[in-house]
Amino acid sequence: MRKGFSQALQVLVTLSCVTFIASCDRPNNSYAPPPPPVVHIALPVQESVTQYFELTGNTGALNSVDIEARVIGYIQSIDYRDGTPVTKGTQLFGIERETYQAQVDQAKATLASAQASQVGAKQEYDRQLNLMKQEVTTQTAVDSAKATYDEANATILNAQASLELATINLGYTQVLAPFDGTVTNHLVDIGELVGVSGPTTLATIVQTDPLYAYFNVSETQVLSIKQMLAKQGRTLKQTDLPNIPVEIGLQNEEGYPHKGHLDYVSPQLDTSTGTLQVRGLFDNKERALIPGLFVRVRVPVGHDDKALLVRNDAIGTNQQGSYVLVLGKDDTVEQRPVKTGQREGELRVIESGLDAADWVVIGGIQQAVPGNKVSPEKIDMKAAAPSAAGTATTP
Repeated sequence: MRKGFSQALQVLVTLSCVTFIASCDRPNNSYAPPPPPVVHIALPVQESVTQYFELTGNTGALNSVDIEARVIGYIQSIDYRDGTPVTKGTQLFGIERETYQAQVDQAKATLASAQASQVGAKQEYDRQLNLMKQEVTTQTAVDSAKATYDEANATILNAQASLELATINLGYTQVLAPFDGTVTNHLVDIGELVGVSGPTTLATIVQTDPLYAYFNVSETQVLSIKQMLAKQGRTLKQTDLPNIPVEIGLQNEEGYPHKGHLDYVSPQLDTSTGTLQVRGLFDNKERALIPGLFVRVRVPVGHDDKALLVRNDAIGTNQQGSYVLVLGKDDTVEQRPVKTGQREGELRVIESGLDAADWVVIGGIQQAVPGNKVSPEKIDMKAAAPSAAGTATTP
C-alpha cells in the first residue's frame, strides 16, 4: 500500500515539474496595436479658373402684347390657330369692313369735290389778277378771289385728313400680328361685337426668340464688381454689356447649356430687397425656353490663374463650416477649415485655408480621424475616387 502511494506521488511530482518547465519556455503574451489605416492622399490641383457669380432667375418674353380691337364691329373671321407661331403682318382677326369702306368712299368723294372747287377758285383768282394789271377791277375783288382760293385749299387739306382717318379705321378691321411670335387662344368668337365701350382684347401675342432671363445681384456683389473694376481703372458701361457672357440652365439640365450676353442693368438698387436687377438675352430659335421658367444663372466676374481645387467629395461640413482632412506631421491627420468656392466638375475651388503643398485625404476618409496616425498612399487628385473612400463626416 505504501509502495503504491509512493509511486503515485512520484508521478505527480514529475508532472508538476514538466508543467513548470513548459511554462518557463512559453513567451510572455503582450498587446500588439493594429496597423494605422490606409488612406489615399493627393495634392490640390492648381489651374486657371474663371470666377463666376452663381445666381437664380426667371425667363421672360422679349415682347408680350394684347391684341385689341380698335374699331367697333362684328368679328367676321379668326385667321390663325390658337397657340401657333405667326410672322409679323399676318392677319389674326377680321372685323366687318362695309361701314368703314363706305366711309373711305365718302371721304374720297368729298376730296374730289374740294379739288374741283379749288380749280374754279384758282381760275377766278388768276383772272382777277390779270384784270388788276389792266386796271379794270378793284383790289377788293382780287382779295375776295384770293380768300375763296385759300378756303378751297383748306377744304382739300381737311378732306385729305378725313380720307386718311377713314383709311386708318378701315385698316383696323384687319387685326395683324405686330411682330413674329406665338398667339394665345382667342378670347372672342365669330359674330361677337367688339370695341363698343373701348378697345376689346382679342388675344395675346408673345415673342420668345430671342428670350430674356431676369435675375438679381445683391448689394455686396455689386460693390465687389465695382471694386474689381476700379482696380482695373474701368467702369461698367451700357455699351459693354453685349461683351459680357451669361449662361443659364434649367432645373432638369446639367451645367449651363444656354449661352447669351448681358442686355440690361438697372440704374438703381431696389431698396426693399437690396438687389440690382440684371437681364440677359438668349437666342431661342428651337423654342427650348419659354417665359416664366426658373433658371440657374452664371456670370463671369473674374479670373484666377492659380486656383486650388480638391475633390468635392473630400470636403466635409460641420457647425463651423467646411473643412478638409490633411496629412500633418508624422502622418497624423489634421482637420483644416477652408472657404469653398464654385464647383468645377468633380472638383471645387478652395478660396482660403489650404496651401498647394498640403496633402489632402481623398480616400479612406471614414478611417481618417483627426489626431490619429494613418498609412498614406499618394494618388492624383483627378483620379477616380478609390472604392475605400468614404465621405467626409463631422468628427
